[in-house]
Order: sequence, then C-alpha cells, then structure tokens
Amino acid sequence: MNVSRRISDLEKLETMPLKKDSLEGPTAPPTSLSEAEALYLYCLGDAVMEARFGNIGIEENMVYTIIYRDISAVVHKCLPEPYRSGDDETVKGWVMAHQNVVDAAWEKFGTVLPLGFDTIIKGSETASPEENLKKWLEENYENLKANFQKVKGRAEVGVQFFLDRKIIAKNLIETSEEIKKLTEEMKEKSPGMAYFYKQKIEMVLKKELEGKADEYFKDFYGRIRKYIDNIRVDKTKKTEGDKQMIMNLSVLIPKDKIMLLGEELAKIKELKGVEVRFTGPWPPYSFVAPT
Repeated sequence: MNVSRRISDLEKLETMPLKKDSLEGPTAPPTSLSEAEALYLYCLGDAVMEARFGNIGIEENMVYTIIYRDISAVVHKCLPEPYRSGDDETVKGWVMAHQNVVDAAWEKFGTVLPLGFDTIIKGSETASPEENLKKWLEENYENLKANFQKVKGRAEVGVQFFLDRKIIAKNLIETSEEIKKLTEEMKEKSPGMAYFYKQKIEMVLKKELEGKADEYFKDFYGRIRKYIDNIRVDKTKKTEGDKQMIMNLSVLIPKDKIMLLGEELAKIKELKGVEVRFTGPWPPYSFVAPT
C-alpha cells in the first residue's frame, strides 16, 4: 500500500457515493458491542462470497460479508453512532483502515462499489441492522447492479498536470514575436518610456502564459481521453513556487489500458516545463452514482 498516496487522497473518502445512514463524520470507537447493534459498511462486492477478512477493520474490528442475492456486503459490527475524534492522526488511521478494507475486497471480488467513510446501518425496533441492510440492498438492487456493470474491469486513477511558469515564460520570451518586437523597441526608448514598455511586455507575457496553459489543457485532455471510459475534472489546487496546476482529473479506466495511459503521460512529461503526477489505481470512488 502506498501510504503517502492514501493520505494525500483522503478527500476522496469524504464524499459519500451511495446513500448512507450516518453522515456525522468520524467518535470515540466503540468499546463493547451488544448483538449487532449496527453495521459499518465498507463496500459491496459483485459476487456471492461468504468471507472473513480478519481483524483488519477500523479499530481492528473483524470484517466479514453479508450476502444478499448475488451481492456481498463487506461490514463489521459497531455501535449505532459515527466514529469521532478530535485527533487528526486518529481519524486518518480510521480512514486508512477503511481504505485498506476496500482494497482487500477489491482484490478478492474484482469489482466493488466503495462506500464513503462512516457508512453505518442501524437497527430499529422491528428489524436488525442486517435486515435493514438487506432491505436497502433489495430496494436499490437494480441500480446497484447497473453500477457494478459500469465499473466492472475498471479502476480509478488520478492525473494532475503542472506547468513550471518560470521555464515556460523563459521559452515564450525567446520565441514570442510580439515580445521580441517590444523588447527591441524598448532598447531605443528613454528610461521613462522603457518602464512602460516593460509593463507592456509583462502583460503580453501573462496573456501568452494563460494561452499556453489553455493550449496544454486541451492537448493533454485530448491525448488521454482515448484511453479512458469516464473523466471528472476536479478543482485545481494551489501550488508553491513557480508551479501551476492546470488540470486535476479523476478518470475511470479499463485496467488493461492503465499501462497505455502511463506511456502517454510519459511522453507528455518530456515536454519542457511540464510535470505529470499519476496516482492509483484504486476502487472507483468517484464514479459510483448515488442510489
């Protein structure tokens, strides 16, 4: 498991792709359990498989499956309340454990629908948590099966593109006809006029940098689109220094095309002033439709 990648992508687990019973977010872990007061739901597997994964769950809880028709729900028993803590490291540990269980289920089943962190199925006066889980699976069965089909044989990967503005600017200064023309004219001007020319050159450079970023966005998007089934354009993030993130993508890709995508990204990375970051693969959190 790539720990640094897991920590950097925790935000993927904060969005609930399927309906969940509790959205309050990460409480002190349960210290004792009565008979199945609630069930913590990690993911759904597209197969009938009665399995015990061992004590790999949050707070080392025993993880096992509950079967409904041809769907296996991966769960552990818990109290009917969310996991909460004021300690960020504790919360990260819980989220990492959640991700590890989903990864283990993904490896075993091949196709899973991941659930967001803290998805808890409670019991009621008339039904146990397991009965309520199966009722939910029954009510959403057709939609769940459609989602399984959509992500079968596929994985999610993250792709980010960065420009080194200093390197790109240097290249533009050397190649832009307009900037060259203004630079030559500035040499013949008085210090006062030269200042205004310098300001104008900076404005032209800024405009051309924006144009170059837009050009690269369209080019890179088009070059990787042929390898993937679905794509989500996420918000770009602030970066330090001269780096500028121009594209932040989550993509759904057939597993047998991941190598081809990697080769295309390697070609893009050869461009001067361009950096590419590739993370994954992992289960398709971003491409599971709500029920």
